[in-house]
Amino acid sequence: MAGGGAAPAPKQDELQPHPVREQLPNVSYCITSPPPWPEAVLLGFQHFLVMLGTTVIIPTALVPQMGGGNDDKARVVQTILFVSGINTLFQTFFGTRLPAVIGGSYTFVVPTISIILAGRYSDIVDPHEKFLHIMRGTQGALIVASTLQIIVGFSGLWRNVTRFLSPLAAVPLVALSGFGLYEFGFPGVAKCIEIGLPQIILLVLFSQYLPHALHSDKPVFDRFSVIFSITIVWFYAYLLTVGGAYRHSPPKTQLHCRTDRSGLVGGAPWIRVPYPFQWGAPTFDAGEAFAMMAASFVALVESTGTFIAVTRYASATPCPPSVLSRGIGWQGIGILLDGIFGTANGSSVSVENTGLLALTRVGSRRVVQISAGFMIFFSILGSVGLSFLQFCNLNSFRTLFILGFSIFMGLSVPQYFNEYTSVAGFGPVHVGARWFNDIANVIFSSKPFVAGLVAFFLDNTLHRHDATAKRDRGYHWWKRFRSFKGDVRSEEFYELPFNLNKFFPSV
Repeated sequence: MAGGGAAPAPKQDELQPHPVREQLPNVSYCITSPPPWPEAVLLGFQHFLVMLGTTVIIPTALVPQMGGGNDDKARVVQTILFVSGINTLFQTFFGTRLPAVIGGSYTFVVPTISIILAGRYSDIVDPHEKFLHIMRGTQGALIVASTLQIIVGFSGLWRNVTRFLSPLAAVPLVALSGFGLYEFGFPGVAKCIEIGLPQIILLVLFSQYLPHALHSDKPVFDRFSVIFSITIVWFYAYLLTVGGAYRHSPPKTQLHCRTDRSGLVGGAPWIRVPYPFQWGAPTFDAGEAFAMMAASFVALVESTGTFIAVTRYASATPCPPSVLSRGIGWQGIGILLDGIFGTANGSSVSVENTGLLALTRVGSRRVVQISAGFMIFFSILGSVGLSFLQFCNLNSFRTLFILGFSIFMGLSVPQYFNEYTSVAGFGPVHVGARWFNDIANVIFSSKPFVAGLVAFFLDNTLHRHDATAKRDRGYHWWKRFRSFKGDVRSEEFYELPFNLNKFFPSV
């Protein structure tokens, strides 16, 4: 080479691919290693702040359509917080025992709107009376829908399905459980861009740039980036509000940007404990129940993907099918409590809080249990899936086809259903039976469900018995964790406390 010697040959270890990791490295506190109590309390409060967004957004969208006012909206938010806290404690103590937050789910919004538009409520003139009747209708539908997950989970039927789930089939399911919320991301930020955009910038700054720039021994800014960024941006929004920046803005802009327009603080009583059937006795309708059961089945699939993501972020071993099935059973009990208390919405594993596990690198079970305490107390006063590709052979055309086709279909089919609905006012499936329309439109509007279904079908039917395909799909990596036998780590992560395994065996 002219002008100098030859470039030095790369070291042998630089030519090696990254090794496969059964458990995610560089996690500060894993599922069984809690941080010190002061830090755990702050981290738990941070989880509470993250789940509070969905908890407020869903009732804000549904309650006015049901006929309720600000006081009704505040009571529904309190009820969701209360039930979410109970469900999170049940899941962390008796379900999968993963640090998974259980909260309100967008999956149940569509059947709830279908109940709101039902003809049997159109003759009620008084708005509050209409709100109570619709709430009782959603309660009955949720109670019936909960039986699906309870039966499928505790009977072990879901275990028999997930035991065929390989890392290849899990990639689209887990990835789109998070990516599927993209439509609620920047479109929501853009409703008040001068407040939403600084929030995103500050979050990235605190969590990614400042820790590396300051070289601090203690991870303060990255671990509590949500608290720092929300505090700064809320104070900034408050200054804009009191300074009159939105005084002459349209009502819609004021609703999204001002800090005094939600109506929740003024409508909420100082002390109130939600109680069962607080809105009255639930009513039951077969069509509404079937639509809600479809949403329950979709939530079952989506939560399975999110449970797998939580397993990864908590640096635990792959979750055995029996534990996933047990977790789904307890999630069904959570939906039953939603119906009994009247939340107007069902529950599933919070994708937002799962992302927070990765942001803070703290997958401790105790932190999430503390956040459940915050939910109960304050009720009274959206890339881990791609990491599973390391278990698959990306040089295989079979792997690339299943991966690409399933993600493409998972994005395009729900997009078609959503665009059709926004233009026509009803879904592509539009026959005489409204309950059948709701079931089909709810199922195929879920990105994780469509992607997971396509990937699961292709992975278990396309050249499955070929010798190379068995290794290409990565199934051999997870096969070792299909039961507790012979693996001490799985017993430590997922076994029930207080010798309760005789009551809830590995179904």
